[in-house]
Amino acid sequence: MTARRLTYRLGGLAFGGDYNPEQWDEQVWKEDDELMRRAGVNLATVGVFSWALLEPEEGRYDFAWLDAHLDRLHGNGVAVDLATPTASPPPWFTLAHPDALPVGPDGTRLVHGSRDTYCLTAPAYRSAARRIAAALAERYGDHPALALWHVHNEYTTLCWCEHTAAAFRMWLRARYDSLDAVNKAWGTAFWSQRYGSWEQVLPPRATQWHRNPGHALDFRRFFSDEVVAAYTEQRDAIRAHSDRPVTTNLMMPAYQNVDLWALGREVDVVAIDHYPDRPGLAAAADVAFAADRARSFAGGGPWLLMEQGTSTVYDHGRVLAKEPGEILRHSLGHIARGSEGALFFQWRQSKAGAEQWHSAMVPHAGPESRVFAEVAETGGAVARLAPLAGSTVTAQVAVLHDSDAWWALSSDGLPSPDLDYHSALRAAHRAVWDVGVVADFAHPEADLGRYRLVLAPALYLLSDAGAENLRRYVAGGGTLLVGHFSGVVDDRAHSRLGGYPATPLREALGIRVEEYRPLRQDERITLSDGSHGTVWSESLRTRGAEAVVAYTHGALAGSPALTRYGYGGGEGWYLSTRLDDTAHGALVARLLDATGVRPALPGLPPGVESVTRQGEHDHWHVVLNHTAEPVPLPMTAHDLLTGGPLTALAPGGCAVLRGATP
Repeated sequence: MTARRLTYRLGGLAFGGDYNPEQWDEQVWKEDDELMRRAGVNLATVGVFSWALLEPEEGRYDFAWLDAHLDRLHGNGVAVDLATPTASPPPWFTLAHPDALPVGPDGTRLVHGSRDTYCLTAPAYRSAARRIAAALAERYGDHPALALWHVHNEYTTLCWCEHTAAAFRMWLRARYDSLDAVNKAWGTAFWSQRYGSWEQVLPPRATQWHRNPGHALDFRRFFSDEVVAAYTEQRDAIRAHSDRPVTTNLMMPAYQNVDLWALGREVDVVAIDHYPDRPGLAAAADVAFAADRARSFAGGGPWLLMEQGTSTVYDHGRVLAKEPGEILRHSLGHIARGSEGALFFQWRQSKAGAEQWHSAMVPHAGPESRVFAEVAETGGAVARLAPLAGSTVTAQVAVLHDSDAWWALSSDGLPSPDLDYHSALRAAHRAVWDVGVVADFAHPEADLGRYRLVLAPALYLLSDAGAENLRRYVAGGGTLLVGHFSGVVDDRAHSRLGGYPATPLREALGIRVEEYRPLRQDERITLSDGSHGTVWSESLRTRGAEAVVAYTHGALAGSPALTRYGYGGGEGWYLSTRLDDTAHGALVARLLDATGVRPALPGLPPGVESVTRQGEHDHWHVVLNHTAEPVPLPMTAHDLLTGGPLTALAPGGCAVLRGATP
């Protein structure tokens, strides 16, 4: 049960989005049928927030309205991604089960009035979620419209209530077996925190000052496991009545407290929601960042873009309009990197409710609008890309990604407030994207042998197994670039003793970091090659490594800032400060060149993106011009979008070139 099975059922790539017919009347439904045909919609996500209608009171279901809409969509040639509505319990549920309302870290219990108002660990909630999932599957498991199951929506709600406390204790018993082992793992000898009974152990609620980092890390791990368990309970309830693929929508990049590697292993199709949080070229780079992560969580196979904003991007709390052409370019940006389609939230812009200003495929202005015209253009383009279904994307570069490292780097009491995990990941990925190269994401303990270059930014926490794996990677011929303040704590968040990073990694890097020296706010230090470091610096000694770039002033004057070490068949590089974007990009480009990694279509100017999807017998170059200038192509090739030969891209233009090689 894979994304290929979905596209086989659809006869091509998926196109459509969330559809909420319950917000509208029959006259609008008739218009929807006609407009969906015009736009080329072949998949609609239905029922995500419909619990109050599906189960108007506990144990009594009303499916008649949903029957009618599924039958209508099927008759109109639109398949259905049917959701379980468990992200938004109805008012009757919270009235009957007030203990299932979430509690914040300060002890405040939230009230009904928004979505995600539930405690994931509350027995009443989990039971109700399983029941409605099973009821939906029993009724619609073999419905001819059904192509995909969509469990929940964007799992994320954290809770610190007594249900959570009890579940956390059970998780700790299973992980550590004894309370002595918990005390050792959390270092509770400090600050008189030693626990003498299991009842004393609570979630890391609001405290007077810093929380115990081991305690906080294990809580994040525990809640991630609860998310995976809640998903698999619904999935299994569905599978008892239906053989259609089951998924849930992952939210990028840091919205969900969940190990996305773990959840990715449990879904039949990895599906993501993506909303760029910056405009312009940065939005295109962010599309690539999210898409490459999704493909990686899918094990390199096809995946699905479940949601994107139709005509808006975000920027520091503001909702900005996409520029003309970006609806198509962003959609193709995801498809280029492995998505088996492009879906949106939502089909028709709501006229009331909390998200009435969220963009949609049919805006408030209606079909006679620029937005709908571009949606229809995008639908036509996606329909012409059916030959890409099932093809894959390969990469020769990996950026390391580990939820444990993210959670640990979110701990209280770190030496600098500017150590942001996902910003470091974005910067590493952006440096690769800027030179036209595709990157995977990989776990530090995964097999890295197929990658010529591995980037390890913000790898604050690194397990012993991960450190040894990176050492083997370099010894086996790989090139590794490790960023500052990496490998400094183990998987219990205990500091490494005897110098940083972890011993096996130090061997591969030929260095020993003795002292970390965070920089003042807005401080810039000049390096020997004329570049500048910000945020962080370190005092390190070389143990065989070459000092490529040095600090030029202050206490670190003359000491290494960037090192290179030949180890086994490969090279280990270490960067002890944060470079500005230009210098960091130049370093990554240098390593790409040294390892022989080249763009799929060399010679394209900055701002023009190219990704290759490889099929069983053919390959396709998806080329996206994010600039306002025309761009000649390095060859003449057949373009699937226009159906003819193409020699140049128009400003903002797109092409999908079949079987083309420069």
